[in-house]
Amino acid sequence: MTESPASDGPPRALLIAAIVVAVSVLITVLGIAASRQRSPQQRPVAIPSIPAPQADSAHCHDLLNALPQQLGDFRRAPTVDPTPPGTAAWRAEPDAEPVVLRCGLERPTDFVVGTPLQVVDEIQWFRVGDSGAGSPAAYAEDQGRSTWYAVDRPVYVALTLPAGSGPTPIQQISGQIARTMPAQEPVPAPAR
Repeated sequence: MTESPASDGPPRALLIAAIVVAVSVLITVLGIAASRQRSPQQRPVAIPSIPAPQADSAHCHDLLNALPQQLGDFRRAPTVDPTPPGTAAWRAEPDAEPVVLRCGLERPTDFVVGTPLQVVDEIQWFRVGDSGAGSPAAYAEDQGRSTWYAVDRPVYVALTLPAGSGPTPIQQISGQIARTMPAQEPVPAPAR
């Protein structure tokens, strides 16, 4: 009897196909790993410290704990230590200007009786105009950004938005504020 060499193992074509599939999977996995290493990490956002006497309040803690990881195209970003209490930041791209939230601030000095407010999803917002140095608005204005204060809650919440950010960040933050803080009548300063 003569033995057939084909009966000693799997067919040669099947063996070649298995090797090709294994190599393809390995190349794909290595390619994905390499592209993740090349994609830039988000730089931490430096948030300047300003007076925020109620930043450690229960209202601010509740809001910060409820903040989403994403605001439209903006993803939660790390912050430079020491991070001021009551703050958070998001970025659309690793080096893009951030959205910055501050909770527990003092009443904005420009918020006086008769000041126009804008309502976004149940929250009354005041857009800060010209302000002194060291305020969120002064920080924002030198970068073409705008700062809005939620003025109808137990603590003031400021949201600084980059130019062209669209309505999504303020809408989503409005929803979180409405869910975590009770509404109250705004208390503007007497008109000057």
